[in-house]
Amino acid sequence: MNIYLACTVRGDRCAVAVLRTLAARLEDAGHTILTRHLLDDDVDGAESVLGDREVFERDMNWLLAADVIVAEASGSSYGVGFEVGYVLGRADISRQRVLLLYDHERHGRVSRLISGNTHPACTTYPYRDAADLVRFVEVFLAPVPGC
Repeated sequence: MNIYLACTVRGDRCAVAVLRTLAARLEDAGHTILTRHLLDDDVDGAESVLGDREVFERDMNWLLAADVIVAEASGSSYGVGFEVGYVLGRADISRQRVLLLYDHERHGRVSRLISGNTHPACTTYPYRDAADLVRFVEVFLAPVPGC
């Protein structure tokens, strides 16, 4: 499965460690993380070799190629909000799903557009730690018997 893992690049990167754990487990299970480079320490510096338009076009192509979008929203990020909104806005056509995650301890600081999301193509989950997050995502991505 192709997974677009969305997380902040220029904002609060508080969730990077837990996302690294998640990405490693997903890759071990045979999934492809299209945006794996976002978990690198100097992602903003590495991305600076590309122009703004190049990043936009590349990421839009990855969004279109993804089977599912896993978005971590604990740290404020306009980009993650854009990505989630874009995918949900066309989910009836694309049939893509969004898994919208945030650290439950940050609930009071997470946008209510995240914590209150009820879009039918979106599952929102406030995780407690890396083990909880990995367990939930593995169940979410598990094939449905008979399909």
